[in-house]
Amino acid sequence: MNKGETDKLVKGAFLLTLAGLISKILSAGYRIPLQNLTGDLGFYIYQQVYPLLGIAIVLALYGFPSAISRSLVHLKSEGKEISLANFYWPVFLILLGINGVLFLLIYCNASTIANWAGDIQLEKTYQNAAFLFLFIPFLALLRGAFQGNNDMKPTAYSQVGEQLTRVFLIILAAILVVLHDLDIYYIGEFAGIASIGGFLTAIFLLLFFFGRNKPSLGTRVETPWKHYFKTVFIFGIVAALNHMILLVIQFADAFTLVPNLLSHGLSKLDAMKDKGIFDRGQPLIQLGTVLGSSFALALIPNISKQNMEKNPAAFYRSIQGALAFSFYLAAGATLGLIMIFPEVNVLLYENDSGTKTLQILVMSILLCSIVITATSILQGLGYMKRTAGFIVVAVLVKWIANDTLVPLWGITGSALATVFSLCVLGIAAVFELKRKLPKLEFFGNINWSAFLKASIGMILYIIVMDYFFASNALFSRIRLLIYVVFISITGGVLYIILLLRCRAFSKEELSMLPYPLFFIRLHKERK
Repeated sequence: MNKGETDKLVKGAFLLTLAGLISKILSAGYRIPLQNLTGDLGFYIYQQVYPLLGIAIVLALYGFPSAISRSLVHLKSEGKEISLANFYWPVFLILLGINGVLFLLIYCNASTIANWAGDIQLEKTYQNAAFLFLFIPFLALLRGAFQGNNDMKPTAYSQVGEQLTRVFLIILAAILVVLHDLDIYYIGEFAGIASIGGFLTAIFLLLFFFGRNKPSLGTRVETPWKHYFKTVFIFGIVAALNHMILLVIQFADAFTLVPNLLSHGLSKLDAMKDKGIFDRGQPLIQLGTVLGSSFALALIPNISKQNMEKNPAAFYRSIQGALAFSFYLAAGATLGLIMIFPEVNVLLYENDSGTKTLQILVMSILLCSIVITATSILQGLGYMKRTAGFIVVAVLVKWIANDTLVPLWGITGSALATVFSLCVLGIAAVFELKRKLPKLEFFGNINWSAFLKASIGMILYIIVMDYFFASNALFSRIRLLIYVVFISITGGVLYIILLLRCRAFSKEELSMLPYPLFFIRLHKERK
């Protein structure tokens, strides 16, 4: 690969990372007005179908496109023609077959799935969600083809366009349900329709780019059906799983939480509301994880066996620097959010229901950031199947832990089950990373003394501010907004300044940041 192609690939990877961050922020942010409009019951209904919608979105964005681009690169390296006849049409038929089966399985068994989830009224919701899989072949094929040619712009633009459309339609649907006093279960049904609208927007944008550079019709040649199917199905599912860490945990909750809350002694209505309260933590965890794993995601283009063999010292230094930043950011976000969660809960969701449970759940930010960082490195080095296997094990652990702990402690049991399953996943990923990269010190590069001082400083600051100002802020939502924004920004800045002044980073690590001279001025060189 020449320098021009390498630069194009790195810029494309950065563009995809930026689009992913924007989409994740949108995905997390819109759930807050959704809960405010429809209450905990409406939020519960939406969250019951969201894991299924999320799986379809991940398959169309990461899973199948990754597999298709991999196959395309392989064919190009062998000098084979890439045409409609020998690539696009066969791959499309395979995608249509796989997703057609998924559509039929979900649509025809919607009532069974609703029964598993403990709410038969969700049947129509799951039927609507099933149609989403019929659009995946178009999206995945186009995105995979562009990515296989190192053209990431269409995928990035289609991802953001899809998310904007989906968010707009679901919020519009929530407003209509509230204004016209419609059945609250319409929220779930509209969620599927909104996602289809997002997919249609993405397809339109991709076709616009595709029309500017159409492939040739090609001649009839022997089609490697077995190779295409194996790559698309196996590699596509594996690649998708590696992007579903939080999603599959929510998937387990969708099918185990309400039935087990009934066993805990709650009525069906109370169980559904408690599930909605529990799901309040998901957008905050998602946002915190985006912050904590941002450095790891930005590092992905540099993680490869070729780069490791070319300059091992620089490879290890860059990875360890990114690991340190990810840990400090995720740990700071976790501690800070736990401290201010009583105010955040009232600000975002209008009451403090479930605060103690959600404070436990917030620990997922740190654990999930560690998992994403470790698995991103393993994926970059080509160990995708193993990380996917770890995620499957984590889901089973979560499922069993829910069945055990929720009947005893309600939604607090589910929070503990989430934290425990992510601990298992994190330990497995870190051990595997250490096994593949023996010279890598995952936590050895952390300045624990500096981290402890910065954490204590931030916590004491929040306690003092809470003592003097929090009670007054609770009387008005506007005041509370100002207080939470102020305490979040100032607490975060204090935490970072303390890290810098306590020599948590070397100058070389700070040089990885934008505007490094600003941070270096606050820094005392680590001995």
